[in-house]
Amino acid sequence: MSRPPKSAARTPRSKASRPDVQPLDQHLAGLLNPKLNERGPGFGEAPQAPFEAGAVSVDPSLSARLGLDKPTRARPRPQGITGASSTAESLKELLELGDPNLRETKPWVPHRPARPEKSEGGIRFDLVSEFEPRGDQPAAITELVKGVEAHERDQVLLGVTGSGKTFTAAQVIARTNRPALILAPNKTLAAQLYGEFRSFFPNNAVEYFVSYYDYYQPEAYVPRTDTYIEKESSINEQIDRMRHAATRALLERDDVIIVASVSCIYGIGSVETYTAMTFSVKVGERIDQRQLIADLVALQYKRSGGDFSRGVFRVRGDTIELFPAHYEDRAWRIGFFGDEVESIAEFDPLTGKKTQDLEFVKVYANSHYVTPRPTLIQSIQGIKTELKQRLEELYAQGRLLEAQRLEQRTLFDIEMLEATGSCQGIENYSRYLTGRRPGEPPPTLFEYLPDNALVFIDESHVTVPQIGGMYRGDFRRKATLAEYGFRLPSCMDNRPMRFEEWEAMRPQTVHVSATPGKWEMEQTGGVFVEQVIRPTGLIDPPVEVRSARSQVDDLLGEVRETARNGYRSLVTVLTKRMAEDLTEYLHENGVRVRYMHSDIDTLERIEIIRDLRLGAFDVLIGINLLREGLDIPECAFVGILDADKEGFLRSETSLIQTIGRAARNVDGKVVLYADVVTGSMQRAMEETARRREKQQKYNEENGITPATIRRGIQDILGSVYEQDHVTVDTGLRDAPSVGHNFKATLADLEKRMREAAANLDFEEAARMRDEIKRLQATELVLADDPLARQQDVERSAGAYAGERKYGAAANLPAKGKSLSRRAGEGSPRSQTDEGEAASELPAPSSKVRKPTDADMGPHNLGGGEARPLASARKVADFSDKADAKRPDASARKVADFSDQADAKRPDAKRVEFDDPEAEKRRTARTSKTGRPRGRTRG
Repeated sequence: MSRPPKSAARTPRSKASRPDVQPLDQHLAGLLNPKLNERGPGFGEAPQAPFEAGAVSVDPSLSARLGLDKPTRARPRPQGITGASSTAESLKELLELGDPNLRETKPWVPHRPARPEKSEGGIRFDLVSEFEPRGDQPAAITELVKGVEAHERDQVLLGVTGSGKTFTAAQVIARTNRPALILAPNKTLAAQLYGEFRSFFPNNAVEYFVSYYDYYQPEAYVPRTDTYIEKESSINEQIDRMRHAATRALLERDDVIIVASVSCIYGIGSVETYTAMTFSVKVGERIDQRQLIADLVALQYKRSGGDFSRGVFRVRGDTIELFPAHYEDRAWRIGFFGDEVESIAEFDPLTGKKTQDLEFVKVYANSHYVTPRPTLIQSIQGIKTELKQRLEELYAQGRLLEAQRLEQRTLFDIEMLEATGSCQGIENYSRYLTGRRPGEPPPTLFEYLPDNALVFIDESHVTVPQIGGMYRGDFRRKATLAEYGFRLPSCMDNRPMRFEEWEAMRPQTVHVSATPGKWEMEQTGGVFVEQVIRPTGLIDPPVEVRSARSQVDDLLGEVRETARNGYRSLVTVLTKRMAEDLTEYLHENGVRVRYMHSDIDTLERIEIIRDLRLGAFDVLIGINLLREGLDIPECAFVGILDADKEGFLRSETSLIQTIGRAARNVDGKVVLYADVVTGSMQRAMEETARRREKQQKYNEENGITPATIRRGIQDILGSVYEQDHVTVDTGLRDAPSVGHNFKATLADLEKRMREAAANLDFEEAARMRDEIKRLQATELVLADDPLARQQDVERSAGAYAGERKYGAAANLPAKGKSLSRRAGEGSPRSQTDEGEAASELPAPSSKVRKPTDADMGPHNLGGGEARPLASARKVADFSDKADAKRPDASARKVADFSDQADAKRPDAKRVEFDDPEAEKRRTARTSKTGRPRGRTRG
């Protein structure tokens, strides 16, 4: 029964329905697909015949009209290969041969752009310390200074744990008076070094430059499971501010020390753009208020009528209030009278109280990736050109899915760039935004460094391999994205520097380590400066080898004996499973024990080590975390299980670093459990014995008896000589009683609590009381389940709420010290210079412009970044001493991330780590298939 014909007229409320499609006639179906009528053996239709390419004849006139006779840049598609196979082959070729832009290229020449004259230059380093070099520190300092003055490219400082390598580096910087970059392998060690160098150089610019991501999930694609992973990140605003302060200090001052992690080899904005888009505002200058607002927007400052935070400005009548990107506790108020700048005042953004009047201010961009509009338009044209070429190549290879995906995603990004000036994943177009040629590395922090800078690589045996490995991992991920159509091939130029590029870019370098790597020693020809004598007189622990057949039972006796003496024990194993099983076994035998491995978060590790030092448990079992950067003076025994299993975890470097964990305690000793003495074990024991013999000889010659320092261990915790590694603080205001057992620690806390109550310091007494309760509850929880995670322990026993050295983020410097830099004085620009610059370029209406050749020379030399008026010529001192004299200084201290600090400040806003642009960028996120989402995800 046939369906009646549908009416052409449809009501507005009608819904879409299936179209009336008549089934194909049998003969028509057979004509279109003859295989359907051919029956083969078995059930169902016959398999489809394979494709066989034959000779194809094309009409010459038709070919000419369609443009098929023109040669194409794309590679011809291999006959008989599908799009998926072609993609796999291309990816294999890319990974085996490397980036095509880097194949058979000439050696890269480092890019050293011209820098403007430093307006706060000429200041010398001022080393402030109550200590003097001791032991073999004077000889090491002298040798390093001679090497620097002789322009030696590489030097190696072999210094054992606790010998004061940080103090030695500070002495070298002060005596050579040259800016320095301190490279650390991780954020925690960088924070420790930052705090120490700030204490050494309180009157100089010591800055902190690490990755500002609290959480970062890079964009990736897994071809095997067809899984696309979107980029997710959370930016730490405090660290972002410190990065801006670091780059500003490098451009404005000579007395600069930058403490950075290895992430500094990743790309940031170019020096040319960053300096050219900086402008100054002077009192008496004539400028339209609307033009100044437009200039601030061009520097990516945000206008707000309510919330006033870093990187924000607000307009109130004829006044503009600006919160600079590199400040935390100061803002500027620019007052206009018509189109003339009438006044510039500095004020506290929290209270609104004016602190001083300024003659002029220098405004830096709110982002290192700021790009002028003409450069952005030019970049879009380059992106379109590359997209066209890449699509031709993909279509020629029959990779239609990749071509469709790439075209859709790239066009979406181009539309976002044209409309908003930014897009999700804009860093993948850094080649066009920075003007670099294909294959060249992106601009990094090393381009900001002056030519006479020094580089100190801390823990070089770990840091140097990280530099070499970062490019390889990033290249494999980007190559997969480019081959499967998620990104243009130019995304591979958004990368960290290769090791060869870093090698060509770095200035004079000092490699600092207790176990220097092979590469560092080759660079110096085997020559190194040795520093193995500790000024405190402590010596390396004795090392003993015992059989591994009964290692667990022997270990049980050792940790029990160590606990009876009031000390702690560290045990290293090979696997996570063994760590957990050993923890459970020791717990069943009455030992208070916990484990720590890579599954434990960084914050949990800090809490676990704090409880270990306070005596909540006696034994900590780990794998590879009990090495560099771990300082536990209470540790008197280190047990290394299966020491004869040759490999990375039992190499010479690993063994020496692990043995050094017992070097902080006079009674420390190390036991290697092995049935065979391997080459790594033999070399580690010989090196330890050599250092121990040299240290004992020095003590005998100078009348130092290490045994008498047992009581003084608690005093050297804060010593400059003992803080060259990360000291995990106990959280207490005073140094803990080292060597006490748990009961003695509780008794000591109770005594201090009563003393505080007697002194009417009830807040301190209450804090001590809460800490006693927390430790007692922690001991009960661990006695029931030693495998409990730190979150479970804190849920039952509570978390420590007192002062912490690094804050809750565990990667920030000590609080209570101002992180802001002092505004320096400089000479104003001469009238001659201003006249010459004016004659070269016409004065534009906007202060923000595309960089030109003239911009690369001296410019915007306002005499410092902010100078007080002549009537208040005295430079404002923003050091800790000055802050203590100001009644509102407590509101301008370093951001405190602890709950207790927030509770004390009812008007303080809790620090959020979300990206302020996250909501806008989520609209551009793509799904698993690569298509942009149509709605904003909540």
